[in-house]
Amino acid sequence: MEPHSLTGDSFFDRDLSWLSFNDRVLDEAAKKTVPLNERFRFLAIFSSNLDEFYRIRFPVLLAAKQIKQKKDNKNLLHLPDADHATDIILLQQEKFGSILVNELLPELNHHNIQLVYNQPIPDTEKAIAAEYFYSQVLAFLQPVYLSKKKFYATNNSIYFLVVLSNGPDKEKLVALNIPSDQLPRFFSIDINGRQVIVFLEDIIRDNLHVLFKDEKVVGCYTFKITRDAEIELKDEFPRNIARQFENQLKKRDFGFATRFLYQPCLPLRILELLVDKFELENTTMVEGGVYHNLKDLFALPLTNKELCFEPWPAITYKDIIAPDIFDHIAAKDILFSPPYQSYNTILRFFNEAAADVAVKEIFVTLYRVASNSRIVNALMSAAKSGKKVVVMIELKARFDEANNLKWAKKLKAAGATIVYSVTALKVHAKLALVKREEEGRLKYYGLLGTGNFNEETTKLYTDHILMTANPEILVEVELLFLFLAKRVKPEKHAPINFTYLLVAKFNLQERFIALIDHEIRNAKQGLSCGITIKLNNIEDRKLIAKLYEASAAGVPVNLIIRAVCCIIPGIKGMSENITVKRIVDRYLEHARVFIFNNNNQPVVYAGSADWMNRNIYRRIEVCFPVLDAGVKQELIDIINLQLQDNIQAVMINSNLENSEIKSADKGIPAQLAIYEMLKNK
Repeated sequence: MEPHSLTGDSFFDRDLSWLSFNDRVLDEAAKKTVPLNERFRFLAIFSSNLDEFYRIRFPVLLAAKQIKQKKDNKNLLHLPDADHATDIILLQQEKFGSILVNELLPELNHHNIQLVYNQPIPDTEKAIAAEYFYSQVLAFLQPVYLSKKKFYATNNSIYFLVVLSNGPDKEKLVALNIPSDQLPRFFSIDINGRQVIVFLEDIIRDNLHVLFKDEKVVGCYTFKITRDAEIELKDEFPRNIARQFENQLKKRDFGFATRFLYQPCLPLRILELLVDKFELENTTMVEGGVYHNLKDLFALPLTNKELCFEPWPAITYKDIIAPDIFDHIAAKDILFSPPYQSYNTILRFFNEAAADVAVKEIFVTLYRVASNSRIVNALMSAAKSGKKVVVMIELKARFDEANNLKWAKKLKAAGATIVYSVTALKVHAKLALVKREEEGRLKYYGLLGTGNFNEETTKLYTDHILMTANPEILVEVELLFLFLAKRVKPEKHAPINFTYLLVAKFNLQERFIALIDHEIRNAKQGLSCGITIKLNNIEDRKLIAKLYEASAAGVPVNLIIRAVCCIIPGIKGMSENITVKRIVDRYLEHARVFIFNNNNQPVVYAGSADWMNRNIYRRIEVCFPVLDAGVKQELIDIINLQLQDNIQAVMINSNLENSEIKSADKGIPAQLAIYEMLKNK
């Protein structure tokens, strides 16, 4: 229970704190010290994040708004505020437009590159663009006359609303797709050493007369509709889960609309018509810019390497020399920290397990799988060779459901045993276990990670993976796999007494509270104490309340939180000993690490669990102890470098603002420092 003195005002709002994180991403796009192409990439990240916010969180805000309007209940006052969030987003979008138009586009021109933005295609490029339209674009265009046919806009796709006229009072409305999911969003033209980049929709707009030869185009406006992304499932027998997902995925693009984004100057009378035709009565109407889906700036075709970050080649772990990897793991625990270190070693773990005749069984959890996964291909090879392969694949990994379902079918066809989680519970743990026959007995080897076994995302996300042969830890990993295979909910199952692992729905929250209580006792006894925690998100009020209690007892609490942050730092009497740092740099900070001072004998955990309600109460998460002294110190050193960052880091203050760190010390960007540390190890 929360301390009685805590109220809703003792916590930042989840959604507003997330918007604060997205604002920090925009700040990175505004930095002149960041290479130009990377500044465009940060704009793309902002846009992608915002789309996901409208798909996932905005339906919650709208529902809360409707509840507030229907009920006069003080307990509802601290529900998310849709109107407040909308106001913040509008200000951020103005900031986005200012950065793009006033800073980045002129800077492109300095490099002899023009991104044609909200202006006609230059005459010198018109003929080339027209040729591209006739030969490549025209085949994908599908105009729909709204008076003749029912039209349903695909989620987050861009469209033109074309207004035609055949004379007075003979106006027609046509929805025209912009096929940016089938063709590149940008078309690049090089003339006399100058690069001109044109939006796909501008090429279409320039050639509308080809589609409407006998009619007059009197208006053309871009729009897109964002829809709720939730998938509803029912508890059924295991064999029906995959079929349910296939059916529900087909319906996702037809969810209710949460946002209608339209080009400025769209006439009000037409906007009112569209509300009726597209059934947008309860949808947030947002006047945006001329161009939507600017997450496509990820694919801006800039080829000048000088406009990108200086490359950091992934570090090869030279101590592991083939063959074989299991001898090295048996000798000592090994910590891998991608993307700084090469993911090839992790691929080797799976590849050698598949090929090694001594390996008899392989168990693994998969949450987000690479689209061309070499890990899954290794598992398929292992199954085909007669090994027992058990894969816990999470179909409910949002936006990766279809890809995971594809791989589940292939694995099953190869002979692997596929385990799906129960409907109301996601398996988010990152675990792999190999059983290898050595001298007549099975020896265990394992991977325990903070991020997905995904060789694509590992190039962008900072994570840690522990490779270990510790039998006490790995026996508990096996116990968890045996539990998951039963497909029962933890509360309906005899409890498993995990000693080493912290497992959500079993002992994770309670053990973290006990670790915090231990630091509180040390503080009261005058012993050395302290808590350092790195997370993506922190929301759970029970754990936050315990950190407030630690702060009040004099325990220094240092937090590194990337995105959602509901803990308020620096409030006298509540959180004056709590600091919160946020780091945004070239890689996405993704690891979860927990360090408890323990009177200068640190207790260290890492794992998959953020401190969100969903992670604590509705998922199977695993955090694991870091027991090897060398690995423990390496992880502590990495976190200490992040605590010292005063370049890419900001402090979150008590007003939920990203506050610049002012220091007389020489600046240190943590990601560069970590890369150099690991390179010189």
